[in-house]
Amino acid sequence: MKRIITLTVNNQAGVLNRITGLFMKRQYNIESITVGHAETPGISRMTFVVNVEDEHKLEQVIKQLHKQIDVLKVNDITDQAIVARELALIKVMITTPQTRNELFSLIEPFRATVIDVSQSSMTVQVTGDPDKVEALINLLRPFGIKELGRTGVTAFTRGTQKQENEIKSFSIIN
Repeated sequence: MKRIITLTVNNQAGVLNRITGLFMKRQYNIESITVGHAETPGISRMTFVVNVEDEHKLEQVIKQLHKQIDVLKVNDITDQAIVARELALIKVMITTPQTRNELFSLIEPFRATVIDVSQSSMTVQVTGDPDKVEALINLLRPFGIKELGRTGVTAFTRGTQKQENEIKSFSIIN
């Protein structure tokens, strides 16, 4: 099962290497990594998407991540209400002028933007959840993708979380 794990870490040299080494020792394939500065100077946020077979092994990895020196916070946010986004840059071949018009009409429903155009190619930028990005890539694939770059998932928990034990009240009177 796919899990999204976020880490808050000190922005120090070698932290990413130690974290990915821990996943490697446990033989987890990291599907995507995003790392960037957090809201506090000197602090970075890492988002990992990993495939895990069972809950027990995931729990062991999370405990080991907590033990790392520069790791400040670890969260498995997969089962929470989250906002997740990914960016992809896709360079598509253009063989005829009609192809260019077809591409414009294809990318519009995805709210993707054209960021570069040449005689033989068009570069499209799309952001959104990974399924949306994958759907656009699959639509553009028949035209001939020359280059493709994806950032990986960056995710936050939503400001309000749905309460699991919230008692629902029903009334027949409005």
